[in-house]
Amino acid sequence: MDRFNPATGEALEPVPDDSEEDVDDALSRATDAFEEWREVPIRKRQQLLENAGDVLRENKREYAELMTREMGKTLASAVSEVEKCAWVCDYYAENAADHLDDERRPSPPHAEAKVSYEPLGPTLAVMPWNFPFWQVFRFAAPHLTAGNVGLLKHASNVPGCAQAIQEVFEEAGYPEGVFQSLIIRSDEAEQVIEDDRVVAVTLTGSARAGRSVAKTAGENLKKSVLELGGSDPFVVLDDADLDAAAKTGATARTINAGQSCIAAKRFIVHTDVYDEWLEKFVSEMDALAVGDPTDDETDLGPQAREDLMETLHEQVQDTVEEGATLELGGEPLDREGFYYPPTVLTDVPRDSVAACEEVFGPAAAVFEVESEAEAIEVANDVHLGLGASVWTQDLDRGERLSHRIDAGMVFVNQLVKSDPRVPFGGVKDSGYGRELAEHGIEEFVNKKTVWVQEADASEEDVTIE
Repeated sequence: MDRFNPATGEALEPVPDDSEEDVDDALSRATDAFEEWREVPIRKRQQLLENAGDVLRENKREYAELMTREMGKTLASAVSEVEKCAWVCDYYAENAADHLDDERRPSPPHAEAKVSYEPLGPTLAVMPWNFPFWQVFRFAAPHLTAGNVGLLKHASNVPGCAQAIQEVFEEAGYPEGVFQSLIIRSDEAEQVIEDDRVVAVTLTGSARAGRSVAKTAGENLKKSVLELGGSDPFVVLDDADLDAAAKTGATARTINAGQSCIAAKRFIVHTDVYDEWLEKFVSEMDALAVGDPTDDETDLGPQAREDLMETLHEQVQDTVEEGATLELGGEPLDREGFYYPPTVLTDVPRDSVAACEEVFGPAAAVFEVESEAEAIEVANDVHLGLGASVWTQDLDRGERLSHRIDAGMVFVNQLVKSDPRVPFGGVKDSGYGRELAEHGIEEFVNKKTVWVQEADASEEDVTIE
């Protein structure tokens, strides 16, 4: 795997690909490991996960520097990402057993019925580069603790992160084969999904990648979970706290240099507060420092790859050509590396690129609406449905509107975020299935009905299928 430091454009030392024989050996190890790992008591699996959290905290600076070097996020945000990975380990180390405890079901007096949550087997995770540790631990923490074994196909520009994550689990004391990173390319992942030794697959990525993975998984009758892109609306109503909505809005658009599926991308603002909010928002965006991701004063680092920066710029240019007004930014920075400034577009046509496509970078599309009803209409006028943010000082109003927005997650007076305590996922072209909380850990288990009754008990009812 060829790697480049996006802050400088300089080549990093390549990471050797795994051969077909390497992958075959890894799949065999995963199969063997699962037969033993599934029998390990869940309390022991929880203890090992707690160990993994400790390893992450002990080495967080090293892992953060690796992320910054490979994909360009600021060092401060990379440290926070490692700490969040440790948090998800803590969460499932504490709660996994309760989430997977047998569920008693109603039954006749002579019988006992329950649902048992049992692991499926080797599961492939196809993960992206934008949060190279968090996305993986969001998968691994629940599903390894449920008794599955994990195989990681990471993005091709972060192979060092993939190797480091495997080492975290090894250092934590996990048995060989319970978690393995496969250094393979995207076109090789299909063969892994098709392999009979893999029982399920999850992907975080684009809708195009999701369709490909879902097709292969479906043809092979394998469970899949897809967390795909988003074009999240950020709705500012006429009674919003404008200072908070502008400041948080700028953060929500530019976190991770705007390279986040749950970043706020379409800002929908009521006409009564539009001018005042826009002035505050542009000021907040303009104040953000773009530069060296290792500098503590930097707010935005580079885009992760040159081609991603070029695509972002094309989207901005196309939207302007379609009638939008450029209020801020709009041109790649003239310096080494792949830097794009905070950008604000207004008067954005409803059928323009920035309105209809996911814009994966620090460019905000702003829409002015006349009413609450129009705000909801614009919010839902997109093929994606991951998250949404609604800003109002009337909490009842905010909750009421949250049920009218087509999204998997709606936050009132807060930016959209992933939190181990609540489920994460979307609707429409943003995918299906859930991650995190008890809902996430249940995705890759067999919810087995177990019915036990006395042998001589009389049958009180007859059920015909």
